[in-house]
Amino acid sequence: MSDSHSSILSHQFETLDQQRASAEFGMWLFLVTEVLFFGGLFVSYAVYRYLYPVAFAESSQTLDMWLGCFNTFVLLTSSLTMALAVHAAEAGDKRKLIRFLLFTMFLGTVFLVIKGFEYHHKFEHHLVPGAHFEFEGPEKEHAQIFFFLYFVMTGIHGLHMIIGLGVLSVLILMAYNDRFSKEYFNPIHITGLYWHFVDIVWIFLYPFLYLIGHPK
Repeated sequence: MSDSHSSILSHQFETLDQQRASAEFGMWLFLVTEVLFFGGLFVSYAVYRYLYPVAFAESSQTLDMWLGCFNTFVLLTSSLTMALAVHAAEAGDKRKLIRFLLFTMFLGTVFLVIKGFEYHHKFEHHLVPGAHFEFEGPEKEHAQIFFFLYFVMTGIHGLHMIIGLGVLSVLILMAYNDRFSKEYFNPIHITGLYWHFVDIVWIFLYPFLYLIGHPK
């Protein structure tokens, strides 16, 4: 085994392929737990939406459908740039790898900034559940359930985005210091799986939260 291989191969593995397969399997197991976690939130949402359909539809109308649509486009584009980063890592192209990781970070940051503006709007209009919650109509009590789920689900999703951005920043530093090669790009690959998962979660959040109160 060459020195370069021995420096990136952990002692518990016999080959780089075995190490790569183990890392990927570990990430898939982690994502399964994430599916279960978000699945519980979506089940809670489905139950309350079934119980209070009018309140959920009226609450959804207060969300900016077009901002949500734009954020969906941003995240889908970030999935593309992340996939291109993985491809660049496989090809051993350091310059393209760093470039696409930076693009992905930029798009993730744009998503969070827009979400921040949405949150600010909800605070200004007293649509945050609690003592100062204001909502016109007889569905005020049930509308609070919708906004509680909105903040919890999008907030946890946003936290995953922030974690992803932190990981991407570390990967950029590693790439700049020549830590990756055609033989070793495990961190790029498994981070790509995580990033795509977070994007997929938003693909479900957007129609469930933003579109249910709008005419077809």
